[in-house]
Amino acid sequence: MKLVRYGMLGKEKPGLIDADGKLRDLSKHIKNIGPDQLGDAALARLRALKTDELPLVKGTPRYASPVAGVPKFIAIGLNFADHAAESGLPIPPEPIVFMKATSCIQGPNDDVMLPKGSVKTDWEVELGVVMGTRARYVSQKDALSHVAGYCTINDVSEREYQIERGGTWDKGKGCDTFGPIGPWLVTRDEIPNPQKLGMWLDVNGKRMQTGNTKTMIFSVAKIVSYVSQFMTLEPGDVITTGTPPGVGLGMKPPMYLKKGDVMTLGIEGLGEQRQTVVPFSR
Repeated sequence: MKLVRYGMLGKEKPGLIDADGKLRDLSKHIKNIGPDQLGDAALARLRALKTDELPLVKGTPRYASPVAGVPKFIAIGLNFADHAAESGLPIPPEPIVFMKATSCIQGPNDDVMLPKGSVKTDWEVELGVVMGTRARYVSQKDALSHVAGYCTINDVSEREYQIERGGTWDKGKGCDTFGPIGPWLVTRDEIPNPQKLGMWLDVNGKRMQTGNTKTMIFSVAKIVSYVSQFMTLEPGDVITTGTPPGVGLGMKPPMYLKKGDVMTLGIEGLGEQRQTVVPFSR
């Protein structure tokens, strides 16, 4: 299934994308798509619905993040060897784990706002993993059974804040609007191998990133198992798993986002995003 949340900010409804790519309303069956709707039993009930009997949604409504009430937004750094190289950093011997603020989460096509005084805001297309059931000290073999599904994420990053402002990455990762997620959550039954997904990102129509999840240093199963050793993963937690090469930081000279730039990005089978960069506003 492709699960979505759609509608005006603060008034989103749950829905799904049918086999013909049309948006169907789920609000008569569930109130939202969040932690309580992501377990295997809850997803099975949705899967049993007769899709063609669900109401069609007219027009082109805004898509929100496909997951509401995200408890934790966890990120993995330098998970592609060629991205580590362009960043001038060694390949990590273990996954680098940091956090993105849940307050940065937004819809896939909402504007990205430059932080006040920002001069080094950058882009990163990444595979997102959404947890469906609690995972604590899980084995790598069992890790994917705890996953509800997958999504596209733009791990927007302010490099000055991340690298030059005291040594913790979180500062440059959680600014408002820095977490576009979606357009939809694709349940894991439709993505039997998350390590075979093409990825891309353009800025102003120019291709910047081209990659594939097969070149990850640490697989999704490894990441879920590893992170579960340090914190309990709860239903609705989102893990963003690293970016391929082609970020602005790695260019010579570096290139960063400015007002009016447009980012378009996508992952095979997981949909596309489009964000316009806007200046800081209160």
